[in-house]
Amino acid sequence: MTTISLNQGSPVPEIPWSPPRLAWNDLRRLLTGEKGEEVYVPSSARALDDDERELVELARRTIDAHTDAGPDGDGIHTVGAAVMAADYRMFAGVNLYHFTGGPCAELVALGSARAQGARQMRCIVAVGNHGRGIIGPCGRDRQVFVVYYPTMRVIVPTPAGPRSVLAADLMPLTQRWTPEGMSGLDPSLYQDPETAGPPIIRFNPRYLEAVRSGAKTKTTRLRDPAQLGPARLVFESDPEVVLPADVTDIRHCLVSDLTHQDAQAEGLTTATELRECLKSHYPDLAGTDEVDVITFQIAHKTGAA
Repeated sequence: MTTISLNQGSPVPEIPWSPPRLAWNDLRRLLTGEKGEEVYVPSSARALDDDERELVELARRTIDAHTDAGPDGDGIHTVGAAVMAADYRMFAGVNLYHFTGGPCAELVALGSARAQGARQMRCIVAVGNHGRGIIGPCGRDRQVFVVYYPTMRVIVPTPAGPRSVLAADLMPLTQRWTPEGMSGLDPSLYQDPETAGPPIIRFNPRYLEAVRSGAKTKTTRLRDPAQLGPARLVFESDPEVVLPADVTDIRHCLVSDLTHQDAQAEGLTTATELRECLKSHYPDLAGTDEVDVITFQIAHKTGAA
């Protein structure tokens, strides 16, 4: 590494110079002698869960397989992104660089998710090619997230490692754009939907009428825990529908031990039909997997046991 001297005759000391990687804050601190400040991390930040780690891996595999740039070269496709829908399906995309402003990988992944029927998004991440790791979203992407998916989580790099953060927390005190113009500050944007109010149980919108009519009073979940008491049943339509409910019973059992009664409470006929339906949600489901059979009742309506 070479050194350079800035402003000959001035008291500014010689500093190490590394143009490709030197961040502005680091340069400022070298010039001024300022000590490094503690990096701000939003209060909603938390460590990644297993699903989020899988999402990161999908983004990494996607860009590793499809980048067109060598380890030290430029390219059109250098970043991969993956987004997780509310039903835990995952969709990937890569960036499309162009000097006129080609889309970032995150926006490509969101478009792919929408094209395949996803309406509500749970989490998103971008990963650089050639082992560059997780990349935080640019300002434009952050504004898009806040406008369309303010409660989506975004995986970002922090000094403590990757963290999952609410999209709204990446744009403090922001306004949301609407076709009518910019809206005022909405405090609800900064509330994590998973913690602001009763726990959420998410459903595909095709189950809405069956739940409303009382034909469906149970839901069977794999690695998606619930708790007894008040709950919010969120149907991932556009816009989403939320029904207040109470969880009255949670039974843990093997997939192979599901009963005809379980199936009938879900609006089906036989346990075999229920297991086939579950396979459509969880393709890798095995008979030896343990699931939670959750019984609920809509507010003011009694559900079947």
